[in-house]
Amino acid sequence: MPDLALSRRELLAGVTAALRAGSVPEPRREALRLWTEVLGGHSAEALLGRPEPIEPALADALLGAAERRARGEPLAHVTGVAGFRQLALHSDRRALIPRPETEGLVDLLLARVRTGSLADVGTGTGALALSLQAEGGFSAVVAVDLSAPALDLAAKNRAGTGGHVELVRGDLCAPLRPAAFDALVSNPPYVSHAEYSCLDPSVRDWEPARALVGGVEGLELTARLLDDARTVLRAGGWLAVEVDCARARECARRAGALGWSDIAVHADLFGRDRYLLARRSATT
Repeated sequence: MPDLALSRRELLAGVTAALRAGSVPEPRREALRLWTEVLGGHSAEALLGRPEPIEPALADALLGAAERRARGEPLAHVTGVAGFRQLALHSDRRALIPRPETEGLVDLLLARVRTGSLADVGTGTGALALSLQAEGGFSAVVAVDLSAPALDLAAKNRAGTGGHVELVRGDLCAPLRPAAFDALVSNPPYVSHAEYSCLDPSVRDWEPARALVGGVEGLELTARLLDDARTVLRAGGWLAVEVDCARARECARRAGALGWSDIAVHADLFGRDRYLLARRSATT
């Protein structure tokens, strides 16, 4: 930590150097991001070279954040904020960090259903439920998670965004009423045990295993969801699920075997099979 007041350029250089020493990709870009999130100003302030020094307490806070990031802590945990579509969400170790890939589920579901009642199963931070409530016209949104700490985080995000979402603790669809929903969205855990052991430490060491691991083969929770969702959706209701790209076609096959209709696999923004959409037929 600095003993003397630093200029903006000196502080930016120090933060960038700390990130580079920790092998953080694009250290200068992340330094500017930390500047914005930690100091609450605009990143341009770091580049203007204004003569007055940064207050030591603020410099300490920014350099401390850079050191945490350099040790491998995810950026969303260091800043405490993760962006998801139109929302800025609180993010910490209680739930999976919202990913850009997951945002595609919102568009795909809203293209098919925008009103009625919606369930978000395995809500985590509440990202999907809060986004769909904000962007759609749903009259009721229920968000379910088995993790009490995750629900506490979702409640904090609900308060921060002003969303109107009911939070319920439970295992997948267990707490939901039969034939009560017009849509169900989920990003369930879908990493296998073997894959989990090989995950990058930035994920494995910082995010909850229960939000990542979907059983021995990675399919167990998705398979249960495909089965259980038939009970809680009304006839004609839509299911939108994020799946592992390597198992997307197998998930679609299982959906067909269970009697789902209008089954389709869609690619994410990186071109990988990531989303499974299906509709509950009147006979399932």
